[in-house]
Amino acid sequence: MNRTLLLLALLTGCATTEQVQNLEKKVTDLEAKVTELEKRPAGPAGAAPIDPAKEEAAAAAFKEIDELAKAGKYEEASAKIAPFAAAHGTTQTYKRAKKTLDELAVVGKTVDPQWTAKIEKWYQGEGKVDLTKGTTLVVFWEEWCPHCKREVPKLVETYGKYQGKGLNVVGLTRITKSSTEEKVTAFLSENKVNYPVAKENGKLAEDFAIGGIPAAAVVKDGKVVWRGHPAKLDDAALTQILGG
Repeated sequence: MNRTLLLLALLTGCATTEQVQNLEKKVTDLEAKVTELEKRPAGPAGAAPIDPAKEEAAAAAFKEIDELAKAGKYEEASAKIAPFAAAHGTTQTYKRAKKTLDELAVVGKTVDPQWTAKIEKWYQGEGKVDLTKGTTLVVFWEEWCPHCKREVPKLVETYGKYQGKGLNVVGLTRITKSSTEEKVTAFLSENKVNYPVAKENGKLAEDFAIGGIPAAAVVKDGKVVWRGHPAKLDDAALTQILGG
C-alpha cells in the first residue's frame, strides 16, 4: 500500500491516523532496504564482483601446479601451494581448486610414527604393514560406497602385480552410514581381498586430508609421495614411485 492509498483509507474512514502512521513507517523502512540492496554489487551477500584479470592470473598459476602434479613432480607442486594461496586466495579459481590443493599439500609430509594407535581393529593382515618403512598404497574406503566397490577389484589386481616389486597395500575404513563389521568382513571374503584391511578412528583420514572416498596416498619410507583418487594411480606412476 503506497502513501496515496493510505491517505485515501484515512479520508474514507477505513483507517485511523495511528494506523496510517504505522503503515507509512513500514513502507518507509521497506523502501530504505530496497535502496540499500540496489546499491550492493552483484553476487551473493554483497560479494565483490569477479575480476577477470585476477581469475586469469589465478588460473595460470594453478595450471602450473596441476601440470607439475600430472608429471609426477608432486613435491614441486606441493611447494607452490602456499604462494598460490597467498596470491590468489580470494579468487573463485582458488575456491574451485581447494580440494585438489588440500590433497597435494599432504605430499611431502611425514606420517605419524604412532599411526597404529589410530587403528581400532584389524580385519586381516595385522602386522604386515609399516608406514614408516617401504612403499605402501593407503586406500580409504567404505563398504557402502559404490565407487569404492568398483576400485577394490583393481586394487586386488594391483597388489598381486606389484607385491613382488615392493608395494604394500592397506585398506582403511571407518564403517560409516549403513555399513557394519559383518558387511565389511563379508565383502572382503566375497571379493577375495588380498591386502591388509583395518578400521581407523578418523584421525588417519584427517592426517591424509580425506574429503571424499575412495581416496588414496602412497607412503614411501614414512613420507607421503603421492595423494589422489586411486583410479589415477596408473602403472607408469607406480613404476616411477617404486624406482623402475
